[in-house]
Order: sequence, then structure tokens, then C-alpha cells
Amino acid sequence: CSRCSDCSRCSRCSDCSRCSYCSGCSGKENVDGRTGDHAVFEFNVPAIPNIHQTIYSVASQPGALAMDSWHKCDNTHCRAGWAVTLAGKDGNALEARFNTELAAMLIYRESGHPISPVRFYDSNDDALADMKRLAEQEAAAVAEGP
Repeated sequence: CSRCSDCSRCSRCSDCSRCSYCSGCSGKENVDGRTGDHAVFEFNVPAIPNIHQTIYSVASQPGALAMDSWHKCDNTHCRAGWAVTLAGKDGNALEARFNTELAAMLIYRESGHPISPVRFYDSNDDALADMKRLAEQEAAAVAEGP
């Protein structure tokens, strides 16, 4: 739980600002109308077509990559931040529900390219080199066809 006080068993909440002294977040209603520990959380994991090429094309722009912060501003993100941002509202919902790292991992996986979270902690130069390598491999595979 973020921003909760004395929230025991409140592990599946996000932004529980009105959740004081709760137990199991029994006051949080979910998409299926149920509350508390038995609530079912539904969410969409979006896919980004040609994820490596797409992320590399934006991250390689001057000032667009900052691996020291998930999101520096609207036009500057780290690798994971770009995955979440490019995935749109579903990416933002995943990030709010979990965290940036897990949201980006899920988006990469759904896009057909699971990624190790250690790649989200590379330096700018290392991240850009890896993104370029993967984008070139992806472009070659797309050109070859099925």
C-alpha cells in the first residue's frame, strides 16, 4: 500500500490515501465489485508492436534517455519508463497497479520479448547499445518474414 497508515495485509492496493488503520483494505472496491483480500484485480497487459525498434527510435533521440530515473519528464524516460509510456493508458494502469519495473517487464513479455529487469539499471550508453542491437535484430527478423 502506498500512503497508508497501519495497513496490515494491504499488499494489493495502490494509492490508498483514504485507507487509515485498514485491515486487508476492506474498503477498496475492485472491478468485479468485491472488496478486501478476495477481490480479483483485472488489468490489460498491452503489447508494443516491434517493441525493440519502437523503444530504440524514441530513446535514441537527443535527451530522451535517462536511465537514472523512470520518468524525468514527458519526453525523457529510462528504458522501462519508455515501455510504460509507449503502452499508453494500459501501461500507465499497470505502472500504477504494480510499479514501473514490473509493468515494463509485463509489457516486454506481452510484446513477445521477455526482458531481464537488470537491463533497466544499465548506464545510458550500455542501455542504448543494447536497445540498438535488439532493434537491428528485430528489423532483420521482420525483413526475413515468417
